[in-house]
Amino acid sequence: MAKSLANPAESIGDEINKVVNAPESGETTGTQVPAEPLKEETESSIEKKLIALYTLQQNDSKIDRIKIVRGELPLEVEDLEDEVAGLETRIDNYIQEIELLDKQIADKQLAIKESHALIKRYEEQQNNVRNNREYDALTKEIEFQNLEIQLAEKRIREFTAQLTMSKEEIENAQHELSDRRNDLEAKRGELTDIVAETELEEKELIHKSELQQRSIEERLLIAYKRIRKNARNGLAVVPVERDACGGCFSYIPPQRQLDIKLHKKIIVCEFCGRILVDKELADSLS
Repeated sequence: MAKSLANPAESIGDEINKVVNAPESGETTGTQVPAEPLKEETESSIEKKLIALYTLQQNDSKIDRIKIVRGELPLEVEDLEDEVAGLETRIDNYIQEIELLDKQIADKQLAIKESHALIKRYEEQQNNVRNNREYDALTKEIEFQNLEIQLAEKRIREFTAQLTMSKEEIENAQHELSDRRNDLEAKRGELTDIVAETELEEKELIHKSELQQRSIEERLLIAYKRIRKNARNGLAVVPVERDACGGCFSYIPPQRQLDIKLHKKIIVCEFCGRILVDKELADSLS
């Protein structure tokens, strides 16, 4: 029965298969045909390519394991750094707010003093008025200044309450900042220790990986890197284990397993697109 819909994993496998088994030279036609190995490529040359790819995979997997040992520490350090910076900014904002509130309270206190001075002057003027109209006008001015004093005192109470809250927020933020700085220092120290333990080994492995890549054909290396990038565990070349792909654990038919063992061409998993090697070859390189 013909399949009505193409399997996405099979499409990836077919595409990668065409890349890794494409001829090294010569023009291609517009019509896509199943990739076939070059006639002059012997079983030995294919085997050498598989050995080179699997050896590179083993080396890159060691680099991956070193990164796994570090785990989420780099991200945790980065998050803590952001949190510390955020707390420092918050404290700075509170400090600026306190300075503004102090100024506003001082301004209102000055306004109260000025109002009291005006009231005293108006009361003195009331003793020298010539008619009731002037007396009433001065009385209204005194009432107005008393209202200004009441309003200023209300604002001072509000500003003082805000000032108290801001100081409490600063105190809480400083305690939290101290805790976060301690956590950050501990995480940095932990990360530094891990990096110090693995840095030399990682550099050696990366250098070794670069040397190994130079001995692999560009088309194969491109395919390898592409598969490795798309694979969650970073495995681009995997052995056949217990009749299944070592990457996605999908069943591999006996005839396909035989083709893999013959080393006549590079074969990829139809489901995940990983390059497959036989267990015997993998064991000999482990």
